[in-house]
Amino acid sequence: MTKRDSDNMVAAGMEAWALGFEAWTVMGLRMMRLAGGGALAQSESRRMVEEKLEALGELQMKMLTGGISSDPVTGSRQMMRHFSGKVKANRRRLG
Repeated sequence: MTKRDSDNMVAAGMEAWALGFEAWTVMGLRMMRLAGGGALAQSESRRMVEEKLEALGELQMKMLTGGISSDPVTGSRQMMRHFSGKVKANRRRLG
């Protein structure tokens, strides 16, 4: 294993940790929104499902068209970046 490979794996691990923390924060914000009930909660639950399906569909297209590397570390980082933008947008919107 080269130093570059090792650095890439460490970077991928840090990105995974950051994405996980951000997603955890968004889950908490969403739970508060859902716990409030009413039209806002219904809208949020619908939006949550629609966003997940859309994000997965976009990622599938990237994978099918060669937009995601076949290298395990690089491909993982590209997929995390795909979801990271979506999660950050939700955090801004909800927080």
